[in-house]
Amino acid sequence: MAIQVTMPRLSDTMERGTVVKWHVKEGDSVSPGDVLADIETDKATMELEAFDEGTVARLAVDEGQSVGVGETILMLAEEGEDPAEAAASAGSSAPAARAEGTSSDAPTETSSPSATAVAEAPVDSGAASTAPNGTHTQDRIFASPLARKIAREKGIDLSAVAGSGPGGRIVRKDVEQLAVAAPSAASQPSPATPVLPAAGPSLEHQVIPLSTMRETIARRLVESKQTIPHYQVSVDVQMDALLDLRRQLNEQLASQKVKLSVNDFLVRACALAMHDHPFVNSRWRQDANPPAIEILPDVNIGIAIALPMERGGGLVVATLRNADRMGLRMISSESKRLSTKAREKGLSVEEMADGTFTISNLGMFGVSHFTAIINPPQVAILAVGAAQQRPVVRDGQVVPGHVMTMTMSSDHRVIDGAMAAAYLASVRELLENPATLLV
Repeated sequence: MAIQVTMPRLSDTMERGTVVKWHVKEGDSVSPGDVLADIETDKATMELEAFDEGTVARLAVDEGQSVGVGETILMLAEEGEDPAEAAASAGSSAPAARAEGTSSDAPTETSSPSATAVAEAPVDSGAASTAPNGTHTQDRIFASPLARKIAREKGIDLSAVAGSGPGGRIVRKDVEQLAVAAPSAASQPSPATPVLPAAGPSLEHQVIPLSTMRETIARRLVESKQTIPHYQVSVDVQMDALLDLRRQLNEQLASQKVKLSVNDFLVRACALAMHDHPFVNSRWRQDANPPAIEILPDVNIGIAIALPMERGGGLVVATLRNADRMGLRMISSESKRLSTKAREKGLSVEEMADGTFTISNLGMFGVSHFTAIINPPQVAILAVGAAQQRPVVRDGQVVPGHVMTMTMSSDHRVIDGAMAAAYLASVRELLENPATLLV
């Protein structure tokens, strides 16, 4: 009896998932614990492991295709079963058949107070948007994810491609046939466009579909700016004492392969300051009647991590739980572990959940100052620039010194200007007297 592997629900809010990469191919033998695929959810890219033993009879979806939770994505043949027969038996039971016959470009709606839920919107059959001969009658172009990928790589304008798939959808063979029949349209200059003096290669025109994660980020940031009354407060921090202490500690800890970053000191300072300013470690409860402010008992600091483009780009926020109880060495170790895992394998939902305050640090990119958008349901986020050498006044003399600018975006329903200023003053005091962070 063939085993159907369906799209799992990898988070409490997940409704759809995208097969980013298959780690198996048809004919492979798999055992429980083997990684079958990388699955992108609304929150992260996660590994899908096998729970049964068998032979891969059929991959029911292509890489890049989005399907609903519970839809068949792979068929396994059990021991003694013919894989070909197992694959044939999947024909009527796999609602998410291969991308050649479906479109994964249907829009999704998302909503949740603390995480991000993705609910499937009705999928347009394409019949109303395509003429019988496959030409497109509206702006939207219906094409499989694989066809879109090949078109981007070969510089083909999908609006010029006639689709042969169901309802006039463009499938892989349509794009490949056009690529063989004619050179890339992107490489042919338009006769109506005057030829300008050569100034290096031009940028390639692309329309890149949003990944599930980027779509989630976009929706949540718009929701945050529209529903939370943001305002910003900035302070400058004298960093010379901290940089000197950091250098001494790293020299002494080098034999133990410990290397503290400025961000490690920053996480500890922000966490410790919460004890004097608990409203910064709270959330707005719109669901209460009347609305209320909930002071949170745990200090869970989120650190924003930029993902490489090969993993879809975007940002994830990893959570350092009970950061106020962690020393610098533990903060450093856990931050490195989470950053590496986020960029190489993807974080689990647990590793991104329950943050109470977020730090976004762009100092490593040479940024001196910026503002960040609050990550709901949190009520504040700290944007940190680089510690740069600037003229500073000490004892009435202008001398060189390292200064770092911090800007906190706050929810004015919870934190007023004086409260934000007081919290930042506490963080600055800890950073300018860094020995206090060692005890």
